[in-house]
Amino acid sequence: MTQPDTRAAAPSTPGSEAWTDALARLQADQARVRMGGGPKAQQRQHDKNRLTARERIARLVDPGTPFDELMTFAGYGMYEDVGGCPSGGTVTGIGVIAGRPWMVIANDATVKAGAFFPITAKKVIRAQTIALENHLPIVYLVDSAGVYLPMQDEIFPDQDDFGRVFYLNARMSAKGIPQIAAIMGNCVAGGAYLPVMCDTLIMTEGSGLYLAGPALVKAAIGQVVDGEDLGGAGMHASIAGTVDYKEPDDDAALARIRALADLYAQGEVAPWARRRSEVRGAPARDLTDLVGFDGSKTYDVRELITSIVDAGEFHEFKAEYGETLVCGFARVGGYPVAFVANQRTVIKKKLKAGGEPGLRTRIEVGGVIYGDSADKAARFILDANQAGVPLVFLSDVTGFMVGRDSEQEGIIRRGAKLVNAVSNSVVPKITIITGGSFGAGNYAMNGKAYGPRFLFAWPSAKYAVMSGNAAAKTLLDIQLAALKRSGHEPDDEELQRLYDEVKAKYDTELDPRYAAARLWVDEIIEPNDTRERLIRALEACAQNPEQEALRVGVFQV
Repeated sequence: MTQPDTRAAAPSTPGSEAWTDALARLQADQARVRMGGGPKAQQRQHDKNRLTARERIARLVDPGTPFDELMTFAGYGMYEDVGGCPSGGTVTGIGVIAGRPWMVIANDATVKAGAFFPITAKKVIRAQTIALENHLPIVYLVDSAGVYLPMQDEIFPDQDDFGRVFYLNARMSAKGIPQIAAIMGNCVAGGAYLPVMCDTLIMTEGSGLYLAGPALVKAAIGQVVDGEDLGGAGMHASIAGTVDYKEPDDDAALARIRALADLYAQGEVAPWARRRSEVRGAPARDLTDLVGFDGSKTYDVRELITSIVDAGEFHEFKAEYGETLVCGFARVGGYPVAFVANQRTVIKKKLKAGGEPGLRTRIEVGGVIYGDSADKAARFILDANQAGVPLVFLSDVTGFMVGRDSEQEGIIRRGAKLVNAVSNSVVPKITIITGGSFGAGNYAMNGKAYGPRFLFAWPSAKYAVMSGNAAAKTLLDIQLAALKRSGHEPDDEELQRLYDEVKAKYDTELDPRYAAARLWVDEIIEPNDTRERLIRALEACAQNPEQEALRVGVFQV
């Protein structure tokens, strides 16, 4: 057991100029994205006597409680030919309403009138999926012009496109997960089904709810009708009976949501959450002093773990075996958790007797998964499932070890065992990418494809099939081969230019904003916010009391 670190010094300033610059850029980019369509679009919303999406959320959540925004960078750098789609044109995240965590999904009408781009649909679906997996009740704040028609072929038809939103509406309703919708502006076409499929529907005066607006009705059937008679709040409240509560404005609608949320029954929490103990603080430490920004600095991941767990107390599993992965139990915010983390020190590995004469050790590189560490982590994941304890992966991984010795030691078989354990684990899994997340190492460390309840990344995260230098050289070799086949032999200057172009493109794709734009990560967080975000993620996971039986199928030995 690692003993608590009693050095409770106040956090220092960020550990390097690189970290200082990275955090400043992150905050500036977040602020820019959160402006949505910009000041003029926000003023147009206010001129209609309506609040913006983030203003609505600020008035909805309990005063003094944080709103943990998710997928802030959705659509970042995408759709620039049509003016962009900041934050995917919608705001999502978890906030406390009436003392309980709720998922909030709010259309941002300052961005293309809240229209759904392809990334918007995927973001809403991911937010709904998080709510479904964690049994989080949902509030939808609806203010959307519907599908962005120039891209309808990318939004409408596929399994993870617009129709999936309504499918998840129905699935959550069937599981008894509360859903409240408030129409606070436009709600048209197929999007009209979302609020109507919720348990409770609120609508403000001046809003519109219809499958086809007045202009389309006239074009389609020749009928002339004004917006209020066709789909206004008064008509839906008194004639169609679609609306449960009609409210005069945004503030009244938000007050109604809060009042209703306060009446909902609180279900059982997860069995592991019933073992929550008194919260003990973590040793104060600036994590940017420990972990370098560019990945070149070695560090002991145990120090990272003990800096975010309660009282710095960590029960390490098989501490002297498979040392490039560190596993063990701790408490975070009083909750029991099981850590799987990439070690980033250089390790002197003891070898079995009977090897080469006189050779009894070898050097193992931190961040690389070797056969014995894969074995250890697979076994530990089964232990965590047996104990019913959530898994937290701290991912800073280069990949699996390659080469003759590693292949002869069965790295593929042993790596497959680890991937099997990660895939079939039934306890909640949360992943935090602190550095590299490369190749199959991403899979072994519970990447997006492996069903994490939440996946966070530090600004230092790099997310790709291989590291930048290696990838750039490989891609350059492919380009050179093609040029030579065409009869062109580039000179040194052209070679350097080609390399720089390839490297620049790949570096852009390595940036965590590129991953966050495409929803490969749920949010980019600052290192020193890791503990608090992790605690609140565990609180969200605790809302689901159900746990499947563990089955691993064919398990390699």
